[in-house]
Amino acid sequence: MFEPRDSRRRSTGRPGQQGRLPVSTGGGDEVHLLDRLAVIYRHRRLVVSVFTIVVTLMMLQSYSTIPLYRATARMLIEDERVALVAGMDSNDPIYWVDPEPYFETQYRILQSPGLAQYTIQRLDLSQVPELSGEALMAFGPLEAIRAARTSFAGWARTIGTGVLRFIRPDAVVAPVAEDEMPARPAETSSRGANFNSRIQVSPVTGTRLVDISFTSTDPVFAAAAINAHVETYLQRNLDHRLEAVRQTLGWLSDEVAKQQAAVEASNRALAEYRESQDALSLNSSTDIVTTRLASLNDSVLRAEANRLQWESLHTQVADLDPESDAAVTFPAVAQSPGVIQITARLAQLETDKVRLSGRYLARHPEIVKITSEIASARLQVTTEVRRAIQAIRIEYQSALDEEQRLRREFDQQQLRAADLSRKEVGYGVLERQAESYLRVYESLLQQQAELQVVVNSRANNVRVIDRAPVPSTPFTPNARRDWRTAVVIGLLFAVGLLFVVEYLDDTIKTPDDVGRRLHLPMLGLVPVGPGAHPPVLSAEVSDEFGEAFRSLRTSLVFTAGGSSSRIIGVTSTQPREGKTICAANLGLVLALGGARVLLIDADMRLPALHKSLGLANSVGLSHVLVGQARIREAIQRTHDPNLFVVTAGQPPPNPSELLASDRMRNLLASLATGPFDWIILDTPPVLAVTDSVILAPLLSGMVFVVGAEMTRSAHALRAVEMLKAGGNVIGVVLNRVDFARNRYYYSRYYGYTYKNYYGNTSTAA
Repeated sequence: MFEPRDSRRRSTGRPGQQGRLPVSTGGGDEVHLLDRLAVIYRHRRLVVSVFTIVVTLMMLQSYSTIPLYRATARMLIEDERVALVAGMDSNDPIYWVDPEPYFETQYRILQSPGLAQYTIQRLDLSQVPELSGEALMAFGPLEAIRAARTSFAGWARTIGTGVLRFIRPDAVVAPVAEDEMPARPAETSSRGANFNSRIQVSPVTGTRLVDISFTSTDPVFAAAAINAHVETYLQRNLDHRLEAVRQTLGWLSDEVAKQQAAVEASNRALAEYRESQDALSLNSSTDIVTTRLASLNDSVLRAEANRLQWESLHTQVADLDPESDAAVTFPAVAQSPGVIQITARLAQLETDKVRLSGRYLARHPEIVKITSEIASARLQVTTEVRRAIQAIRIEYQSALDEEQRLRREFDQQQLRAADLSRKEVGYGVLERQAESYLRVYESLLQQQAELQVVVNSRANNVRVIDRAPVPSTPFTPNARRDWRTAVVIGLLFAVGLLFVVEYLDDTIKTPDDVGRRLHLPMLGLVPVGPGAHPPVLSAEVSDEFGEAFRSLRTSLVFTAGGSSSRIIGVTSTQPREGKTICAANLGLVLALGGARVLLIDADMRLPALHKSLGLANSVGLSHVLVGQARIREAIQRTHDPNLFVVTAGQPPPNPSELLASDRMRNLLASLATGPFDWIILDTPPVLAVTDSVILAPLLSGMVFVVGAEMTRSAHALRAVEMLKAGGNVIGVVLNRVDFARNRYYYSRYYGYTYKNYYGNTSTAA
């Protein structure tokens, strides 16, 4: 099972580094749904308790609630244009551009205290217990909380007004005048507010329908109250509309009389002006003058454009030399008919000369003749160019004269128009004034007629579609609905609280936590032992407990088996994590495997190894380190011939100094070359004292024991960092694992089935 000791001593490298096992991550980063269910199963008592409390409180509240009945009536509320007479200002923007605010206003009116007061007076509900506050009140858990809060608030107000006096002594309270007192008594206002709080308005989505509900403990009263409230709203809405229309009619009558007098006066003034100023003929002349002025303006613009065109040409040809080739090629000159004709003839003559030159000499009569004709043609070209330039000058002068003539006529017409405009001002003012008075007068007459028709029609834009029937069953409490709600809320609250507790719990519980938080390999899992004191393998133990340490032995052999000397320390973060039991059982299981093992209790402050193995502690490590005994005298034999133990001895006053001394270093060096295959040291917890940190550099490696669900990850990580600063941490032993509580997790990710396996083996045997 174990390799020979000589071959181990021949291996090289840093102790504890060869054969290192990978960090265990269990199920990986993936979170399975069954993992969440395992959490619920692990905390099932908490889940059941919270679920039971929530459901019980909610159902107590439900069954202690007084039954309430809700009667509902349905109304149709349309905008005010519906109440108008067809064809009369139906599209007048004075009404509703955006009808939504109007409907929201009507919903608020339905729930207003003022309308509730009219309904109470109409039904004479002053003696109804529900409205006076004398009705039977429910008393459940919520009511108990509210009552306690109200009592505390009343006590606080009593303290505040009787002792603390929050109002300043110099504050002056002004008296209330009689005309400022409320119009109705406080009791009436309270009943109105109570009645109004029971009304609920619910618009039907996508329609103009509105459901109005009333809640009461009496179904008959609920139906009667909401029907009376709806009728009151209908009547009040019609009264308000008609009252507003009547007030408008009265104002319109006065305005119509005023506007009629203004129309008559303006028409009279217009007639007198016509007689004195001949306004009709002036009006006709104004039209003629205006038309003529516009025509002259267009002519001036055209003449100016024409003049500018000829002026541009005149400017361009003013500096041209008629005898130059540039004058002939100038576009305005080249387009002249005479220039075009003579240049064409000149080109033809030159062509003929070229043709004849190929046949005759220079003095031939034909050559002489055509040369003379070419010279004559050139003179004619110059003459035609001069004529073209002169024609452009003449056209420019004509355009200039025409523009000046039209401008003079335009100026004269402007003077004539200005004179007519001055005469027309008075006439126009009187005419516009008369037209304005007439339009206002006609508009007022039309509105007066329309409003009179509306008053006579008594049309209303609100009507009842369905009156409220008497409800047969209460709408609350609803036992089925409340049970469903209580169960759902109880489950949500219990599971939510469970996961909050699980999230806040940062103790190391699983191998996943070891790999993810400590970044160390897992050496093994040790189940929680029966009773208060975990057993050792020398006594009778369960199969799964023994198999856990045999698995730990295998992991340790493969992890530290290649080192030159296997001196292993066992430590933990804090006390009571089971490091001593792990060290003892680890030594026992190695000895049972055939290796010679020396167990040393290096926890000289609180020694416990001798108690676990049933040995005496008369001579131990402390005596060896102070020189009172030799190591041979401190080594004790056990019932196993391969297991030897050195107890801690009497607690010294300076254990840290002894462990850091040269004597301790020499002792470990001599033991490393001694007859033992394994040397296991039980060292103190890391965060309690510094002894383990002092010993770490002297050892081949440290086995870090973590108590499952006992050690916070931050504390364990701090302890690991302290050990790594001077030594080597081989791996982690997760001790006191409750496999029964976390059965799903370990069977899913680690296949932990020792108990079932041994049980099946016994049954088969």
